[in-house]
Amino acid sequence: MTSTPEPWGPVEPLEPALSVRRVLTLERVLAGEPEVVAGAAQLDRPVRWVHVAEAADVGVMLTGGEMVLTTGVLLAGDENAQAEYIRSLHRAEAAAVVLGLGRAFPTTPDVMRRAAERCGLPMVVLHRPFPFAELTEEVQSRLVRRKFAAVSLSEAVRTALTGLITAGAPLQRLLDEIAHHTGCPVVVTNLAHRVLATAGERPAVDDVLRDWERIARQAGGSEGDGWIRAELGGRGERWGQIMLCGYRGDTAGGRLLADRAAEALVLHRMLGGTSAHTWEEQSAQSLLTDLVSGVVPARQLLPRARAAGLPVNRRTFVPLVVRDGDPAQLERMLRLLGLPGLVAEFAEGAVAVLLSLARDQDADALAAHFATRLRTESGESRTVVAAADPRIVWDDVPTGLREAQHVADAVADSSAALDLPAVVRLRDVHLRGLIRLLRDDPHVQSFAERELDGLLCAGAGDDLLAVLRTYLASGRNKSRTAQLHHVSRPALYRRLEAIEARLGVDLDDFEQAASVHIALLAHDAQQA
Repeated sequence: MTSTPEPWGPVEPLEPALSVRRVLTLERVLAGEPEVVAGAAQLDRPVRWVHVAEAADVGVMLTGGEMVLTTGVLLAGDENAQAEYIRSLHRAEAAAVVLGLGRAFPTTPDVMRRAAERCGLPMVVLHRPFPFAELTEEVQSRLVRRKFAAVSLSEAVRTALTGLITAGAPLQRLLDEIAHHTGCPVVVTNLAHRVLATAGERPAVDDVLRDWERIARQAGGSEGDGWIRAELGGRGERWGQIMLCGYRGDTAGGRLLADRAAEALVLHRMLGGTSAHTWEEQSAQSLLTDLVSGVVPARQLLPRARAAGLPVNRRTFVPLVVRDGDPAQLERMLRLLGLPGLVAEFAEGAVAVLLSLARDQDADALAAHFATRLRTESGESRTVVAAADPRIVWDDVPTGLREAQHVADAVADSSAALDLPAVVRLRDVHLRGLIRLLRDDPHVQSFAERELDGLLCAGAGDDLLAVLRTYLASGRNKSRTAQLHHVSRPALYRRLEAIEARLGVDLDDFEQAASVHIALLAHDAQQA
């Protein structure tokens, strides 16, 4: 069996991107006594490169993001050239201009300062002589180191995630690792911004999901405040996105991590043969399983349900369980009928459907219509749709799902050909349904063991149990029981006598037969 590799070690975060403000804090720059004389509000512009230029038409040599160093020696005495110099830098989207005061300009040139202020271009003057080569060397070395660190980070993350994928790690494991090293909640959505999967510290994730409607509306806007997105898709098709929610590190580093994570998720989908739709099923399955289990209080699951696209405000919830249903078919049926809901296979042979209806809709009628259409579309007239009574309080939904599951199981356990309605409820399965609900009660378990002890401990108990089961289910019809077990009437009588002897009961006595019948139903429910 292939083992899943250990998570990668802590990844060194990238240094913050060099900005004009950070360059001005370098020791070598401080030695030149820098003073910001214009564009002070733009000091957080990133610096992509440092360029020494004296030519008046320097803008044609730039590609954007440069911090331009000059002494202005070719601009002295020509105010038009000075203004045009600043304008050309602005047009080229330079990060800033640094003017070394000296022979050409002993003081700040007012024309350049005013032009820079109008353009919003940061302008810095150095009051002490300063070798530009030292500043160029310092900034360039930092930029190169940062670029190398970014490449190293990218490769480390890609290698680690690829290792997890090839080892067969599930989607959640990948997301947990990404969340661990980004230090923030991670959310995967489809194109409709419905949440498919999340990772991160639970309180932080819940805070994100609680406000997900607003976040989803802004999902197409620009990134900011640590909200970093990367598209999921391939071969010209987009099918979702991954979002880092509130990433505290450098934006470029966060974008790099998001891109590597997106690559890994696409690869995971391709190698695993899964799809975005499969992830939606997994998301619904996780939510409904958590609701049924009760491990997480229903109130805490409300943000997840809302983020998954389920309407939850002032709604009527109808818990259903379909025996031997096809989740894909059930989802298509919901879309066809225009019914909001979640669909997930959460138990063997059972698919849960949680409908969310408006308060003024007839929940029972819509559930019956859904079941009837399902039988018609599938061609299976015996398709069992079990339901609990509608719930108008979200906290009651887990109990409803468990009740619907009990009803479905009770119908599946039945050995009688029941004439069932389109939607089966607890009242339709009578005693069998009650026993199913109580099967885990220690008193019921003890009762079943005590009543059937003579058969459960006997060597031929299984055969006799089968005869007893048929006899009681057929209403103590001896002829029918003999026919179903392919034995003669005298042979059946001998077996019934053996059963009565081992159990110490008289099956002709209604109360004793009823007691044995209830015990047998409880025993079968516990075994199932």
